[in-house]
Amino acid sequence: MENHTIYYDTIIRLTTAISQCKDPEEVALITAESVKTAFKARGCSVFLVNRETRELGLVASSGLSSEYLTKGPIHFMQTIREAKDAIPVAIFDVMDDPRIEYPNEAKKEGISSLLGVPIISHDKILGALRIYTKSPWEFSMNDITLAQAVALICGMAMDMCRMYKGYKTSIEILKNMRGKDTYSSKKWTPHEGVPKSVDPSICDY
Repeated sequence: MENHTIYYDTIIRLTTAISQCKDPEEVALITAESVKTAFKARGCSVFLVNRETRELGLVASSGLSSEYLTKGPIHFMQTIREAKDAIPVAIFDVMDDPRIEYPNEAKKEGISSLLGVPIISHDKILGALRIYTKSPWEFSMNDITLAQAVALICGMAMDMCRMYKGYKTSIEILKNMRGKDTYSSKKWTPHEGVPKSVDPSICDY
């Protein structure tokens, strides 16, 4: 029951935090920090898929050194394929698994085990969430379920942020496209769209 309480608390804290975000990168960073804390892990990273390069691009990370984060490209089609097959991938020993692209760098960073889950929104794979532990860790179903839930929340939140930014940009473009002499007032209400020929007095309702 204690573990379940921890999981519920993590979800509540995460959703509360990211519900106030308006930027996808901020969502990713809050997610990475929350997961690292919840799992007491060595670190956590959030990646997004780059369809052109067929690589995972780092968006946010917590707990990992810049040296490890810049170790080289991550090819999601060839190695740990959580972002391709849309399934969680748990690796107990990073030094003894062929799916690890940079085992020596992982050892130097102090990483023993890894859990990767896909970030999905609207049935589309956006990227991957990866958790790194210092000690060897047999990830339980509860661990995997929590990671998957967090990844789903992260994916939906980033999508919503993108839509918000897109709508905001569209509104700004439309505002700039409006001629200065088109409307009698710059206010959205109550006179928005009222032609100059209309007597302003009839709009004072």
